[in-house]
Amino acid sequence: MNLNTLLAVRRSQQPHKQALTFQDTGRSWTYAQLQEEALAMGQHLTRHGVTQYDRVVIWAENSGAYIVALMALWQLGAIVVPVNPRYRQREMEFILADCTPQALLFEECNRHRLRDMGLGPLLERVTTLSLDQAPLVHDESPPTPVVGSDDTALIMYTSGTTGRSKGAMISHNNLVATVTSLVAAWGWQAGDGLLLTLPLFHVHGLEVGLLCALTAGASVNLHRTFKAQTVLQQLQDPRTTLFFAVPTMYFRLIRFMEETAAPDLSHIRLFCSGSAPLAAEDHKRFQRLTGHVILERYGMTETGMNYSNPLAGTRMPSTVGLPLPGVSGRIVDDQDQELPWGQEGHLQVRGSNVISAYWNAPEQTARAFVQDDLGHRWFRTGDMGRFDPDTGYLTLLGRSHECILSGGFNVYPREVEEVLLQCPDIEEAAVVGHPHPEWGETPLAFVVAPDSCDPEAVTTFCRQHLASFKVPTAIHVVPALPRNAMGKLQKHLLPCS
Repeated sequence: MNLNTLLAVRRSQQPHKQALTFQDTGRSWTYAQLQEEALAMGQHLTRHGVTQYDRVVIWAENSGAYIVALMALWQLGAIVVPVNPRYRQREMEFILADCTPQALLFEECNRHRLRDMGLGPLLERVTTLSLDQAPLVHDESPPTPVVGSDDTALIMYTSGTTGRSKGAMISHNNLVATVTSLVAAWGWQAGDGLLLTLPLFHVHGLEVGLLCALTAGASVNLHRTFKAQTVLQQLQDPRTTLFFAVPTMYFRLIRFMEETAAPDLSHIRLFCSGSAPLAAEDHKRFQRLTGHVILERYGMTETGMNYSNPLAGTRMPSTVGLPLPGVSGRIVDDQDQELPWGQEGHLQVRGSNVISAYWNAPEQTARAFVQDDLGHRWFRTGDMGRFDPDTGYLTLLGRSHECILSGGFNVYPREVEEVLLQCPDIEEAAVVGHPHPEWGETPLAFVVAPDSCDPEAVTTFCRQHLASFKVPTAIHVVPALPRNAMGKLQKHLLPCS
């Protein structure tokens, strides 16, 4: 089954139901209207030379036109390349040179940015089309290409938190696997209303949010960007039943609610967090303010969604729960040998949700996978983890390259960060390894805190809660931590890392 076939099921059952509202303009679309505009957009793209298997970059903020373009391109059998609209010349040069697109779709308000970006010869061979100038009604039914389940639907470039990003080739089958597993695991219903403020250029907003909602026949309230005060107002709408966010968004919501009266959110059935670890302290603060326990899950650009705390069952802070339907995971040592539950090691996953390759990068693809004795192909996630021996819940310990080896002992930054976040006044924390002549490496901490924060007091607090080799050798108070568009820490940008 390809994604187009999956999305057509609910559209055929409820064509006149509201599918989408774009909050910034107030405009709404039924399922039938979305399809009508997708067919018109498809004809518009075809007239400009876009055909099956072409790669088309979308460089835009959230909008209704963005979603129409997605549907149109997939129905043409084209490959969507979503790009962060905040990218500048250097980042755009890399992506355009790497994926060599047939077309680039942009918002009219950003035409000047595109013109001034100085991309030169790269744009001369790319058709540039404004999302805002496509027709709304098609004049005839175009022939529908045959789209295979293994055909590539998306090329999504990884976050690049450690260096140059890679283009993950996500097939229709990968998308269908992730979407159907989440619809089942989280009990999606046609009566659900999703408040969506996550960007559509990212897996979290596109796959976990938009595609699950359209598959389930739910309604999406789409916002261009996240604004804490606006979101809190929208959450009080009884039609809103679902909200997904990254930890940075929850942190801002919590701080806003603590400064005002906590609202009644009893009508919402699921709050979910992902894309980065959610601090255990924020779990507790949010539950105290709202009565809701946030469901934390785990996924990647290359794999879609892998693990989730249960909808009906215990949600354990600092864990990402159990494998989703169709996903298998294992913890291995440095030689790719599986370890027993309870031991710490490298996390590997496999399933229909996992990509087969990176775009134009055979060597990186080969390094990303390993085959076991039974012929199963496992994806190296790059994350360290541990399965609880009693529950099987997965705890993520941080990225493999972030593990600090101090005097022969492993120090996992996340464990130290969780302790730092329990210190009074510390809002955010990041721990990295720093070279040391005697111990090899020692932990170094960067914290966002008021100027009154006393590093010596923080160190004393850490000594009370951590083994001596895990205590940061220095505490640096900074105004902010470097993050990408999805709120992920970019530790390689910290000084002295």
